[in-house]
Amino acid sequence: MSARVPFAKMNGIGNEIIVADMRGRAGRVAPAAAVALAADPATRFDQIMAVHDPKTPGTQNYIEILNSDGSPAQACGNGTRCVVAALAAETGRRDFVFETVAGLLNAVEHEDGSISVDLGRPRFGWQDIPLAEEFRDTRAIELQIGPIDAPVLHSPSVVSMGNPHAVFWVDRDVWSYDLERFGPLLENHPIFPERANITIAQVTSRDAMTIRTWERGAGLTLACGSAACAAAVSAARTGRTGRTVTVTAPSGGKLVIEWRDDDHVIMTGPAEWEFSGRLDPETGAWARDVEGAAGGAA
Repeated sequence: MSARVPFAKMNGIGNEIIVADMRGRAGRVAPAAAVALAADPATRFDQIMAVHDPKTPGTQNYIEILNSDGSPAQACGNGTRCVVAALAAETGRRDFVFETVAGLLNAVEHEDGSISVDLGRPRFGWQDIPLAEEFRDTRAIELQIGPIDAPVLHSPSVVSMGNPHAVFWVDRDVWSYDLERFGPLLENHPIFPERANITIAQVTSRDAMTIRTWERGAGLTLACGSAACAAAVSAARTGRTGRTVTVTAPSGGKLVIEWRDDDHVIMTGPAEWEFSGRLDPETGAWARDVEGAAGGAA
């Protein structure tokens, strides 16, 4: 059994996050530990943000991201806000530069407690997303679910926000679609060699939309920050909205997404602390910091 490390159970507008403090350690959070933590109702999560010592000068930390099935993730905007909130509370620092497998992320905590994360530039090239075959125009690709002559979902916009996304535009309430049924089929469709996050988006005005997302490696979630960014960018790119949009997640929480003129996508929203504890990064065994409230196998 390895030594336990501090963690915080948090959420970003309902996106369930574990921030694991791996600073000062050479190891990593094992996929088996992620699966064990996800199976426990008290620690069920969508992503683990494992905070490591920096690898690159000028950055504060390296962050490794894991999905609830133990697979690696390239990006998690809501999780990044949770990391900022946790580290800002500990250190008093307000601005951060993080490194992930997808590159560098700049983030800042504002005076009102909201947190902005610069998720970088979207990528629209079919090889960059990536797709399994060439599509010159990724504003709408040939992909559908349902009968050929009356598809339920069709012609998604596709984009990479550091991870692959497909956004299906719908006119009806996003809750009227059986995403739990269609999500796994689309996530694992052969057109997506690295699988994909699948979002249903309803534009309600030039500056607002509502989304639901089936997350790659996590399933249905109450919020997905990179999906909100992907939907906002794709909406602007297809002329459905302007470049600043308020996105409402299934949780009812809202994110403000701005696609700036310099091509960077800025996501702003809150982060919420739930509880803290210590976990074994190899097995997922854990205990709360609050005396007398323990969970997991000791």
